[in-house]
Amino acid sequence: MELTVRDYSSEEDYKHYDTDRLRKEYFIAQPFGIDEIKLVYSMIDRIIVGGVIPVHKEVVLGSATELRAENFLDRREMGIINIGGAGVVTADGEKYAFNHFDCLYLGRETKKITFASIDPNKPAKFYINSTPAHKKYPNVFMPLEKADHRHCGSKETANERTINRFIIPEKVQSCQLSMGLTHLEPGSVWNTMPCHTHARRMEVYLYFDIDADEAVFHFMGPANETRHIVMHNETAVISPSWSIHSGCGTKNYTFIWGMAGENQDFDDMDNIETKDLR
Repeated sequence: MELTVRDYSSEEDYKHYDTDRLRKEYFIAQPFGIDEIKLVYSMIDRIIVGGVIPVHKEVVLGSATELRAENFLDRREMGIINIGGAGVVTADGEKYAFNHFDCLYLGRETKKITFASIDPNKPAKFYINSTPAHKKYPNVFMPLEKADHRHCGSKETANERTINRFIIPEKVQSCQLSMGLTHLEPGSVWNTMPCHTHARRMEVYLYFDIDADEAVFHFMGPANETRHIVMHNETAVISPSWSIHSGCGTKNYTFIWGMAGENQDFDDMDNIETKDLR
C-alpha cells in the first residue's frame, strides 16, 4: 500500500498559488493503483482518498505508519464505490459482490479487507474515501438501484443531472462520511452551479467517464477569488470547506463526491449567487 500525506493549506495562502502550486496542494493525478492500493491522507478533516484496480491478485488493505493502528479501520470508517467491472470486496470474511456503481460502507473496527476483480480483462476499480469515526456502525452494501436518486437541473441551463446518494443519514448510518455519485446527461456540462460552500464540511471529487480528448474545469476558491484546475479522466481534487466546488466540462461526465466534517445534512449549504463570483 502507498500512502502520501498532504498538510492543510489556508484560504490566505491559497491566494498566492500559481497553477503548479494549486495542483500540488489539491489535485490527485493517480488515485488508483494497479494491484496496489494508493491513498492520499489529507489533513483537511483527515480524509483519506484513493483506490485500487485489482487485476492479477486479491489486494489486501494494510495499515499505515501514519495511522498508528493495527488495522486500517481501528478508528476509521470507509466508503467504497466501484467504477469498473464486476468485483468483490471481502470484509472480515463476508463477501460483497459489486457491479458497476455499487457502494459499500464499512464501519469502525472492521479488520481484514480485500479487493478482487471477477474478470482481469474487465477489472473492478474501487474508489475509497475514509474518515475518522468515533463509534462503530454496521457495514452496509448499497447497490446503485437502492441509492437515493435526485434528478436536478435542466437542458436549458446545461446542468441536467442525476445525484445518486449512497452514504447519507437516510440510507446508511455513519459517523461523518457522506458519499454519492452524480451523472450529467448528454448536452449538460455544469455541476453545482449556482455554487455554494459548506463551512461545516470539506469535499473530495473524483471525475471520470471523460474521453481522452476532453476535460473538466474544476473551479475552487472563495467566491471573490476563484481559480480553476483542469481535470482529466479518473483524477481527483480536494476541496477545503472555504472553497466552492463547481465543474464545467467540454462534454458531459460523471463524478463521485465524498464529504467529511461535523454536519451530514446534504442540503446544509451557503449558497453563492453567480453574479457575486469573481
